[in-house]
Amino acid sequence: MNVVPAMNDPGWTLRALRGATTASANTSEAIGEAVAELIEELVQRNGLEGERVLSVTFSVTTDLDACFPAAIARRRADWGAVALLDCQQMAVPGDLERCIRLLVHAWLPVEREVAHAYLRDATRLRPDLVKES
Repeated sequence: MNVVPAMNDPGWTLRALRGATTASANTSEAIGEAVAELIEELVQRNGLEGERVLSVTFSVTTDLDACFPAAIARRRADWGAVALLDCQQMAVPGDLERCIRLLVHAWLPVEREVAHAYLRDATRLRPDLVKES
């Protein structure tokens, strides 16, 4: 088991990771699939370990209300101590439908470059951050 770095440890820094995806439908299954995929992508891209993840805030568009994204994240075995929060995205005409966004705060090695994740239809939100397959 790794030790969570101290705030004054020069080898580690607190970073914010962004990501978004879309659910194929307003069902628990579709939301769960999209959230799990987005989290796994961020974990893989950034080498995240649960004990180094401090908090995750999820926001969803008003057309998603079948389940809480945080409930999906809570299923991760190594995220028992992660502070999780759900909120509703501000409703803006023309916004992307069935969209799930997240903001993760995690300790990362100083030399690691942050890799955000925009998946599915959410790639249109930040095409500059879309990773080539």
